[in-house]
Amino acid sequence: MSADIEQRKADHLDLCATDEVAFRQRTTLLECVRLVHQSLPETSFDSIDTRVRLLGKELRAPLLIAAMTGGHARAAEINQALASIADELGYAFGLGSQRAMQKRPETSWTYQVRRHAPDALLFGNVGVVQARDLSTEEIAEMLAKVGADALCVHMNPAMELVQPEGDRDFSRGLETFQRLWAELGVPVIAKETGSGISREVAARLRAIGIRHADTSGAGGTSWVGVETLRADADGRALGEALWDWGVPTAASVRYCVEAGMTTIATGGIRTGMDVARAIALGASCAGIARNVYQAFLEGGVDGARSFLQRIERELRSIMLLCGAKTIEELQQAPRVVSGELRDWIA
Repeated sequence: MSADIEQRKADHLDLCATDEVAFRQRTTLLECVRLVHQSLPETSFDSIDTRVRLLGKELRAPLLIAAMTGGHARAAEINQALASIADELGYAFGLGSQRAMQKRPETSWTYQVRRHAPDALLFGNVGVVQARDLSTEEIAEMLAKVGADALCVHMNPAMELVQPEGDRDFSRGLETFQRLWAELGVPVIAKETGSGISREVAARLRAIGIRHADTSGAGGTSWVGVETLRADADGRALGEALWDWGVPTAASVRYCVEAGMTTIATGGIRTGMDVARAIALGASCAGIARNVYQAFLEGGVDGARSFLQRIERELRSIMLLCGAKTIEELQQAPRVVSGELRDWIA
């Protein structure tokens, strides 16, 4: 099992280096959000304030380098380099699933980024199925080892069904969230893994006290697709059928915001326009994973940093053109919602 986990993490990195794992027909539906141009913004570009307070820490811009990897030697280099960029630019940073760390404690070093990112808002990560079978004390110890400020508890039933070695029992998930919220002592973030959070799940999570969500909606990386490319014949057939399964990112953002949750928009965020549209739908922050990883592979630390700075410049420019001086004003900016997204949120 331990060897399988390490190989799976390596496979994930190899596959996410390409665009082969993108959704095929499903989009994020962020393109259905039109922001309204304001010819008299009555501010200057240099006065645009992108700061946002998230989970008790201030970010210089509402950006997260989203959960990606851990559990093997290549992951350490990626995590350390990208976490250092997050720290430098004032963003948040998310670790990949710590399941490998729990199964093989000797891989803990691949997740340890604090000396490279002493001030960054750092998210730990564990699957709800694994969390169900771990004590709160064991999870707290995992977080302490990496110095995490909060815990993402990821939900991934579609991915697991296709994964050759995946879980099949998804019972007691809500109970697990409730226990961690009551006992863990750090913020708990309900996170999907590419299939989005429905209106019903958002409402159920908020009803038991969960206040934070990471949408990871459909339209970006298909983690069903990732596992399909790793699967045997039976799993591949199922994966092909479910490749585009999920709630689009834009709809998932609205559902979580309507439920009263602080919402991080992830899943297919590629541009500053995507970030701005997600924030206009009510998100507090937006996260990017695969595109940052690809920029890092192509250009190292400088390439990843330049990519993220371009995203931030686009966001600031769009805020100016919307007449929004702050992130709070962008959340309230006039917008037009059309097409399929209007149907999803009706």
